[in-house]
Amino acid sequence: MTLDKRLGQRFLPYGANYLDWSDMTELEEVIGHRVLFRYQTEGESMASRLERRVAERLGAGHALAVHNATEALRLALISTRPRVGDLVYIPAVTFVAVAGAVLSSGLVPVLVDADESLSLDPTLLPADARRVVVAHMEGVVAPVPYGVPYVIEDCAQALGARLPDGRHAGTAGWAGVFSFHHNKVLTSGEGGLLVTGDAGAWATMRRYHDHGSARVPGRYPTWDEDAHFGENMVTSEEVAAIQCQQFRHLDELLAGLERMYAVALDGLPSRTDLALLPRSAGDVKVSLRFRWESRELRDAAVACLTARGIANWTLNKYLLTDHPVLTGRRSLYADGFPWNHAPGNRPLALSRDGFARTRDLLDRTLCVPLSPELPEAEQVLAVKAVRQALEAV
Repeated sequence: MTLDKRLGQRFLPYGANYLDWSDMTELEEVIGHRVLFRYQTEGESMASRLERRVAERLGAGHALAVHNATEALRLALISTRPRVGDLVYIPAVTFVAVAGAVLSSGLVPVLVDADESLSLDPTLLPADARRVVVAHMEGVVAPVPYGVPYVIEDCAQALGARLPDGRHAGTAGWAGVFSFHHNKVLTSGEGGLLVTGDAGAWATMRRYHDHGSARVPGRYPTWDEDAHFGENMVTSEEVAAIQCQQFRHLDELLAGLERMYAVALDGLPSRTDLALLPRSAGDVKVSLRFRWESRELRDAAVACLTARGIANWTLNKYLLTDHPVLTGRRSLYADGFPWNHAPGNRPLALSRDGFARTRDLLDRTLCVPLSPELPEAEQVLAVKAVRQALEAV
């Protein structure tokens, strides 16, 4: 099998390639304890160890592990103590989970158009915006609006990224959320984390994520006298163990991505109809993002790469203005909740041109994943295979 064919069939290009039985010391420890529920342990649970390490590594005040990043988004939103029907400004280009988290929290999403990097354009936000979700898509660090009380950073695809001022992505606003979904930077199949610098917000999140009470390790179940309602979002010890193992490889993985990105900068074709979108020093370089002169050229490149077995994807599916969750405003509640609280005098989409420019940018954009775990010699060969495919378009 040729190198480009072998690389193209790698289904999970990032953290999954750092999973190895010989490296699973944390999982062995958890299984040896025979306790898989984090609040049943007498000492520090594996989930607490993960949270401590994440907070230390990212420079965050507090961290909380949950089942997935969608839950983390909901917890972050709930911790702002909103009123039902409050508006939340979200990127028009992102995964639908962001809109779902807003709606399932009883809030109403407002789509905000993208800038040239396909990140939320903060210049479109109204002066009275109180809740804004920014998404660092594809590892690209998005601008974080200032002067907004509750900014939530969606870092599901950007663990390890840094903002221009040097802070880790996820630590600039009210809260930051991360994902361990199967094709994220690190993976445990599913899994989520959130961080915040606000002790009160963290206390609210921690209580809500376990039925409204702050559990005492080793004395489960206990209930706070002032308990409020909540849900069960508590992660398990075995999942936290895999995440701890993955987290040990974060710096190694980031370095591998940087190395292959540098290789790609020197090894890609020079075409007047093709541009490699620049990445900042703080981006997590999970992919090469190309922009063609036309959609026809982009689609031809997709066909050429796919025929050669080289993984690639487009981003049109992330335009939420076309998603049925937003266009149909359907609800499982008889009264249409929470859409029935949408204001009649406020637009639920903010764009200068009806998203025409963003549609055009998406139509011409193509992504090719990088392979951080490969030795440099194989990274060079992989880039060569990509170059040959693009030259053939």
